[in-house]
Amino acid sequence: MRRTIIAGLTALCLLLSALLCGCGPTAEYTVTFDDNSDADLTIPGQTVSSGKTITAPEAPVREGYTFLGWFRDAGLTQPWDAGADKVKADMTLYAGWDRDTGDAVSDPGNDKDFSSLRTPGSQEEAYDYTTFFLPEMDGTSQPYVGDTMPYYEDGTYYIYYLKEAGDSYNHSAYLTTTTDFLTYTEYDDPVLEANRSGGQDSWIGTGSVVKVDGKYYFFYTGHGDGNILEYAEKIMVAVGDTPTAFEKLEGWEITPPSELGQKNDFRDPQGYVDESGNIVLTVTASQGGVARILKYTLSPDLANRHYDGVIFTNDEAKNGDFWNLECSDTFEMGGKYYITYSAQDDTLWYAVSDTPYGPYGDPVRLDGKLFYAAKHVEDGENCYMVGWARRSESPSSTQDVSGWAGNLAVQKLLQNEDGTLALAPVDAVEDAFSVRRALATEDTHVSVESGSVYAYADAFTCYESFKLTGQFRYTGQGSFGLSFDYNGRDDKNKFIALVPAEDKVQLQFNEGGTLITETAVDLEPNTDYSFTYIQEGSAGVFYIDGQAALTVRLYGASGKTIQLFAENNSVLFSSLREYTRP
Repeated sequence: MRRTIIAGLTALCLLLSALLCGCGPTAEYTVTFDDNSDADLTIPGQTVSSGKTITAPEAPVREGYTFLGWFRDAGLTQPWDAGADKVKADMTLYAGWDRDTGDAVSDPGNDKDFSSLRTPGSQEEAYDYTTFFLPEMDGTSQPYVGDTMPYYEDGTYYIYYLKEAGDSYNHSAYLTTTTDFLTYTEYDDPVLEANRSGGQDSWIGTGSVVKVDGKYYFFYTGHGDGNILEYAEKIMVAVGDTPTAFEKLEGWEITPPSELGQKNDFRDPQGYVDESGNIVLTVTASQGGVARILKYTLSPDLANRHYDGVIFTNDEAKNGDFWNLECSDTFEMGGKYYITYSAQDDTLWYAVSDTPYGPYGDPVRLDGKLFYAAKHVEDGENCYMVGWARRSESPSSTQDVSGWAGNLAVQKLLQNEDGTLALAPVDAVEDAFSVRRALATEDTHVSVESGSVYAYADAFTCYESFKLTGQFRYTGQGSFGLSFDYNGRDDKNKFIALVPAEDKVQLQFNEGGTLITETAVDLEPNTDYSFTYIQEGSAGVFYIDGQAALTVRLYGASGKTIQLFAENNSVLFSSLREYTRP
C-alpha cells in the first residue's frame, strides 16, 4: 500500500514537472485573416501554438486603399500587435483599410466663427451662398429662387427663375447665369415681369426658353383671376434678340383644349425644337380631376399650332393622388426618352420610354421633396437637373421644411446601364472642396454599435461650407448615419438617416421623431457603400454610390460637431474625410 502511494506521488510530480517545463503536448489554434471588404482578397490562414505570436502575413494590397493593419474585430476598434499579442484560441483577424486620397490635412485659416450666432436665424443671415445661389437681399427682405427654367448656349447656363419676395412682383421671372455652377452672375431687373395692371398675366408662371432662327422665345404661364377672366391660366410668349431681354408678344396665347373640361389648370410650358425645326411644347393640365401632360407642335414663326393630345397620365395606384404634375420636362439621353415632373409636396419623378413622348413605364422617384421643380439642361457633354432646395418658413422650426422657393440647387444627371437615372454632385462643385481638414476623431474609421438607445460618436465639424466623404458597412436593420446638433440637446438632433429595414435614406428631425423627407435606396448588410455629403449654409445633398440622392435643409448646425449615430445596429464608418474650400 505504501509503495502504491509513493508511486502515485512520483507520477504526479513528474506530470507537474513536465507541465511546468513546457515539455508536454501543446495546443494549436487556427488564425484566419479576413480582408474585411468587398475586394475578395485571399490571405492564407496560420496554425499557431498556444501562447505564441503569429507570423505577420505580407500586407494585402487593395487598389485605391492603404492597409492600416490587423484588428481583433471587424469594427477596427482593437488593433492586433503581431509582434507582441499571443494566440490563445481560434480567432479571426480583420484587415483595416483607408481610402488613399493622396492628400494631407491642413488648415486654410478662413473658417467663419459661429460661436456668437446662437440662433438658426442669425446663422442663416450670416451665410454667403455661392453654389446654392440666393438672390441679393432687397433691403431687409431676402428673396428666394422659385421654379427654374434653365437654358444653355455657348458655355453659359442661363437660369431663369420665378423670384419669391424682395422686389419681385407676383413671381416675376429673373435671371442668373453661370459657367460652372460654382458662382453666379445675378441680373437685377426682371427679364419678364408680371403685369402690374392686372389681366391674364398678373402673375407669371413657369415656362421655358427656346431659340429659333436667331430669335429667343420665352414661353410662360399667364395666371390671372379666374373669378374675373374666362381662363385662370393660358400659355403666353415673349420674344427677344438676346437671352437676357424679352418683350411680350401681345395677342399670342394658347388656351386649354375644350376636351379638358376645365379652364383653371393649364400651365408650365416646356419648349424644344425638333428635327424639323418646329417647336414642341409640353403643358401640364388636369382632365376629370386626373393629372395629365399634353403636347403641342408649333411652327417656327408661331403662326400655326397643333394640339397632339395627352402623352402622360398620372396613375394614382402607382404615382400618388396628384392633381397636377408641375414643371414637366422631356428629353433624350443615351437612346432613352424621359419625362420628369414635380408632384405638389411629394417629390421629383421620372418615367422612361423607348420612343419620343411615350408610352412611358412606371414613374420612379428621384431625390426627395426638398429638391423641387427641377428641369434638365445639357451642354453637349453632361446633363444636369436644375431646381430649388426647399426651405422652412422659420429657421427655428423643428417640425417641417415646407416653404415655397429656396436656394438654387443643381445636380448632375447619370444614366445607368438599365436606363434608370441617378443624381450625383456636379464635378466642379465637388472638386472645389480641395482642402482636407482634421476630423473630430483621431482615426479615419469609427465603429458605432447600439441597441435600442441611440449611440453617438464625434466625427466632423459643421463649417459654413464643406464636403464629407467615406464608406459604411452595417450588420443590423436599425437606422444609422449623420447627426447634426441643433441646440445642444440630443432629443432635438437632426439626422440624415439610412434605414435598411425600409430601404430608405431620410431626413429626420427631433432624434428621429419627425420625418421630413425621404427617398429609396437599395442597401444590403455586410456590404461596403461610399457616401458624399456637400453642404453650404443650411442647404445640402447626401449621395450614396450613385444610386441615391437626398436634398436636405439643416438650420442651426454651423460651428458644431457632426456625429455618427446608430440604433439597433453595428456600423463601421471608414475612410472618413472632410474638405473645405481654399
